[in-house]
Amino acid sequence: MAPRDDLAASLRSMDGASYGRYRSLSGRWSVASLDLEVLRVQADPFAPPSRVRMTVHDAGLPADLWSTADRRRALASFLLRGLRRSLRGTPVNVDAGGPEVLERSAGTVRDDGVVVLEVGVPFPGPKRRILGREAATLLGETLPTAVREAVHSADHAAARAFVETVEDAVALRAALADRGLVGFVADGAVLPRRSGVDDRPLDGATPFAGPDERSVTLEAPNAGPVRGMGVPEGVTLIVGGGYHGKSTLLRALEAGVYDHVPGDGREQVVTRPDAVKLRAEDGRAVTHDDVSAFVAHLPSGEPTDDFSTTNASGSTSQAASTVEAVEAGADVLLIDEDTSATNMMIRDARMQQLIATEPLVPFVERVRPLHAEHGVSTVLVMGGSGDYLGVADTVIMMDAYRASDVTARAHEIAASGPSRTVEHTGFPAVTPRVVDPASLDPTAKGKRRVTARGRDRLSFGEDDVDLSAVEQIADRSQVAGIGRALALLGDGVLDGTITLAEGLDLLDAELERRGTEALLDGRSEDVARPRRHEVAAALNRLRSLRLRP
Repeated sequence: MAPRDDLAASLRSMDGASYGRYRSLSGRWSVASLDLEVLRVQADPFAPPSRVRMTVHDAGLPADLWSTADRRRALASFLLRGLRRSLRGTPVNVDAGGPEVLERSAGTVRDDGVVVLEVGVPFPGPKRRILGREAATLLGETLPTAVREAVHSADHAAARAFVETVEDAVALRAALADRGLVGFVADGAVLPRRSGVDDRPLDGATPFAGPDERSVTLEAPNAGPVRGMGVPEGVTLIVGGGYHGKSTLLRALEAGVYDHVPGDGREQVVTRPDAVKLRAEDGRAVTHDDVSAFVAHLPSGEPTDDFSTTNASGSTSQAASTVEAVEAGADVLLIDEDTSATNMMIRDARMQQLIATEPLVPFVERVRPLHAEHGVSTVLVMGGSGDYLGVADTVIMMDAYRASDVTARAHEIAASGPSRTVEHTGFPAVTPRVVDPASLDPTAKGKRRVTARGRDRLSFGEDDVDLSAVEQIADRSQVAGIGRALALLGDGVLDGTITLAEGLDLLDAELERRGTEALLDGRSEDVARPRRHEVAAALNRLRSLRLRP
């Protein structure tokens, strides 16, 4: 159907009419050389904003900027950020995201160079009466002008720098496995953030400089040779005094699974795509997990190879999260002692003498066989237990935010001091689980309920899922993407016969083929593409989750 003309005149004619008249705007309009489509009209002024899509067929952007999928993702992110700047001070919402460059439903550059942008527009109408002239200005003038500024007047040099930064990060990350690395931190990177609620780089922070012993050079297609610290496969400890940068380095590696914008400071800090941060999480639900690797037995006699609880302790929650991450395909675990359960991590020689029947198996006894038998590496921040010095392949010390390699000295200390008794060896195979797809039903009171409640909470059907301990979620739109991914898994991807890991493989393939469109199923909202690991983490925290035998 051909687009209608003169949206502004139509809006002015509605001035003072009942708010419901806005529904007549649904469909396509031709506005100032743009194809503008009203996808969804809010029910009243207090409902979530209306959804408007703008398609730019003649963007005039150099073809090399959108020649590959990674470049198109980066270019879409660049244009969304420009649109957000152009609309600053208006009520229009642009989901451009933070420092991570994610695939988002709000912005797409197609493989023919056509740009598609979607925004949330609160249609004006206090007291449920249409403000037609104000709406005409907003939709007929403000939006088209902002799109022209963001797209037609885009700074091509800045766009190219943005695209090339992302392309370099993708290449650096792809090079890790072949070099036997799980992470890479470029010399000169700025790791500290301004605060816990401000993810911008800290002004005046000490640039990172890696130790010569761990120096590697990776090749980036645009930046060329990049020198920095390689974090090798196996068991790596990050040690040092309090406030010297241990956790800051680990957080940078956590974030390294994503690409970052120029100026973030972590543009050339990359981590293997399947790296997962773990922590203790009192009170979470656990459903039929095999935690026998960490809980050898229970005083009640209940089996630990099929463990469920609605209120996990710190140690059992961390044990469950560990085996769940391995089940979902993690090849790197990132752990900070500050957010871990102490009795899950260590059991020293004195405590072994005092307590002979401890059911918990500390991580220190499983970390090496986890890599040797399952290929899963661990990067661990540790400042309080020397027991880990003897099981580490690499030890990096942070001193006033400066890194040094102290592996040889750590091994000397481990060999000369008192040692604990090794009580358990090996790491048992993780039992694959088959999810009952009916338990992934997002229906609540007869309606689909999949709603992101900020960055750390998801409403899914009858469940309110606490995701505050899933620390690699980027933002609210990614939570929305996680919710939609769960619904997609339950709508046919998981059929009750395949394992959860196999279902996540199918999900990845569908997202690779169709992008965020696969999550929306004809709906129109802001979603960002999630990783399989955060989808699995949300699934495992559903209190309604059931398994097939």
